[in-house]
Amino acid sequence: MMNSSMRSLSSSSSSKTMTTSAFRHQYSFAKNIHTMGTFQSTLRSLSFGNTKQYITPLSSLATTPSSSPVSSECHTTVRETNPYFPRLFEPLHLGSDIGTLPNRVIMGSMHTGLEGHSIPNFLMSFLKPDHKHKDLSAMAVYFEQRARGGVGLMVTGGISPNRQGWVGPFAAKLSTHDEMIMHKSVTERVHSVLIPSSYGNDKDSERARICLQILHAGRYAHHPFAVSASSTKSPISSFKARELSLGEIQSTIQDFVNCAVLAKEAGYDGVEIMGSEGYLINQFLVSRTNRRKDMYGGDFINRMKFAVDIVRETRQAVGKDFIIIFRLSMLDLVEDGSSWDEIKILAQAIEDAGATIINTGIGWHEARIPTIATSVPRGSFAWVTKKLKEENVVSIPLCATNRVNAPDVGESILVDHCADLVSMARPFLADPNIVKKSREGRVEEINTCIACNQACLDHAFVGKTASCLVNPLACHETELSIDADSVPGDERLNIAVVGSGPAGLAFATTAATIGHRVTLYDKSNQIGGQFNMAKRVPGKEEFHETIRYFQWQLDKLKRQGKLVVHLGTELSIKDMESKHNVDKWIIATGVTPRTPSIPGIKHPNVLSYIDVLRNNVKVGKKVAIIGAGGIGFDVAEYLIHHEDNDNHDKTAQDVDVHDFLREWGIDNQNNTRGGLLIHHDEEKQKNISARKITMLQRKKGKLGKNLGKTTGWIHRATLAKSGAVEMLDAVTYEKIDQDGNLHIILNKGTGKEEKKMLEVDNIVTCAGQESLDDLQKFAPENLTDKIYTIGGAHEALELDAKCAIDMGTRLALKITDNTIVPGKHKLQSGSGPEEKLYNMLAKFMK
Repeated sequence: MMNSSMRSLSSSSSSKTMTTSAFRHQYSFAKNIHTMGTFQSTLRSLSFGNTKQYITPLSSLATTPSSSPVSSECHTTVRETNPYFPRLFEPLHLGSDIGTLPNRVIMGSMHTGLEGHSIPNFLMSFLKPDHKHKDLSAMAVYFEQRARGGVGLMVTGGISPNRQGWVGPFAAKLSTHDEMIMHKSVTERVHSVLIPSSYGNDKDSERARICLQILHAGRYAHHPFAVSASSTKSPISSFKARELSLGEIQSTIQDFVNCAVLAKEAGYDGVEIMGSEGYLINQFLVSRTNRRKDMYGGDFINRMKFAVDIVRETRQAVGKDFIIIFRLSMLDLVEDGSSWDEIKILAQAIEDAGATIINTGIGWHEARIPTIATSVPRGSFAWVTKKLKEENVVSIPLCATNRVNAPDVGESILVDHCADLVSMARPFLADPNIVKKSREGRVEEINTCIACNQACLDHAFVGKTASCLVNPLACHETELSIDADSVPGDERLNIAVVGSGPAGLAFATTAATIGHRVTLYDKSNQIGGQFNMAKRVPGKEEFHETIRYFQWQLDKLKRQGKLVVHLGTELSIKDMESKHNVDKWIIATGVTPRTPSIPGIKHPNVLSYIDVLRNNVKVGKKVAIIGAGGIGFDVAEYLIHHEDNDNHDKTAQDVDVHDFLREWGIDNQNNTRGGLLIHHDEEKQKNISARKITMLQRKKGKLGKNLGKTTGWIHRATLAKSGAVEMLDAVTYEKIDQDGNLHIILNKGTGKEEKKMLEVDNIVTCAGQESLDDLQKFAPENLTDKIYTIGGAHEALELDAKCAIDMGTRLALKITDNTIVPGKHKLQSGSGPEEKLYNMLAKFMK
């Protein structure tokens, strides 16, 4: 359930908010004093041309009847209550024209790479992709599976309403009849699914629903046609945006409307208008990016005109029987962002313009505060939505978002009246059936999203088709399928798997599920391999969940007689030779730390990362870390938070929301513009550790440069804010002396050489790994054609669980294929046109 820190945070945030009556009085006052000229600009029409003024009812928006078809507190239908999560599975009526959602879960928008593209045919022939993604058949299957998993409402990845709005060159767009026709395959598959009621009663089933997200990137566009409210350049884009003219603004509004009309024609049940995360609509809302002097700039009433016009004109065009979700940025997390009063005004205006649901947006993409990564505690931002809900300024349903990855978190948010709906996005990559399993009380069977970003967002930002570290089938449903007992009886093999890390577990559970007879060995007494070290690192507590899920799978398969597990068992080559009934050997023995060649490296003060993270060897106060890859950063973060090398492993439920908000300077009352603490003094965050850590790397350049594309900056910022870590690059290691001190040379051979001696208590080596592949390397000839290495035993990457699980899963599905032989058994999904295009442009930009 929601932890106590989240509950108290929600309560404290509401205790100091402006009362509803005071809020209404404020806008009545604003309206009345306009005669003195002070608020003359706020009376300017919010519509272009001769359309009706919007500002007239602004002072009484909370009391006048809304044009929205639904109230968040009314029109719920009384049905059987779900015994496990009653609030999560309480239906929500969206008005007589739209109907009822069977539960309170929305599958939030994610860019997966399945949304299609606008790449012209001549360029496709030049790129020569392995798969074209031109039609939307894979997207249709992807959403159909999630619909069958029981979610009440789904939202597609962002689709641009015009070319300027492309996220990247030739990205997905919906502006023509031909593009609309392609989307029909998606909606037809989704609408073929019926979603059971809260208790699984078929007679109360509702048709699955899906909305198309309309996203205009604005200055976040990664192409030279970028446009925005004003001519500005985003720190996360290579191109400066051009300012839209008044005529172009009107055309853009009509492009949004046209996109929504085409979405309805294609069979979508609604649209989500992306008004947050720093995209175009958000760029109009704040003075940070809107420096216009015309009717779309200046005071907030003018700045919000663009958003309101889009919603109002969209509602007029699509009618009452169509869902309009507006994604409203309630916490910008950037300087000069929206104020709380502006957020309330916008919410009221959006409701009055005809929105059905307001979804919560958290943080601009350029914000230097994590909002969805694994280091963000579960449900960290539900308090923001609750603040708006408690002030009672809108009556339509509100949806809470960000780091809602388990049914108990969603249930707690709803029980605590933070919102009327909860949005989960990446959890549907990890487990398409998360809602169905929750409804049926099978929570232990959920494959939990660990928010690592490695296979979803990190893929999306380089044009690769998204997937999921813990579920390689995600977004590859037309390519991969794990079907119980699908292998014909005469093709079933006796397979032995050595090693129960991520690769071995993925292979063993997949192979046993589809029908093979599997025996799993591991010399350790616990499964999980190096995940058991990763889960101890602060910010990676979610990794416990993956081990828990694999353990559930093993237990189920053992009960079914499909799998035998021998823990605490180390196999030798002689043991392998004696097991004559084994058809295939899968070696998943992982990696061992590489020992760098430095004089004195055998000194007792020198430790490996395994000594620290697994063996709990005592570490002193002054530490040098050799190696600044992912493992080096993990060790540094572990050491600044574990003073005494304690054995307590925090779980995701133990992580405190208050601590997170305080550490990153977030105003948990949202009283400041953008939600940033005005006097947040990072010095207060420093010296949280009594340790002094020096991280070193041989290469010249930024440490951690090759960490995750969307998470690496978080790791670097966390260590920098601690004040306990010094980072040195261009290091040559001279020796470790008899006292255990490390002698180094900085910038050797450059004319700026500097010799240093680091006086330390311990040196921790994180200088890469070597494959533990002796069982394959030294196997006799009569076994070589039966032995396949996977994971780290195949390729010693930096604890790459994404590749390990993917490789294990794919090999298990193809192990009976005679063309898959040892040495040629690393199976991968091909490259799509978006990835090929990204790589080509990346080379050109360099």
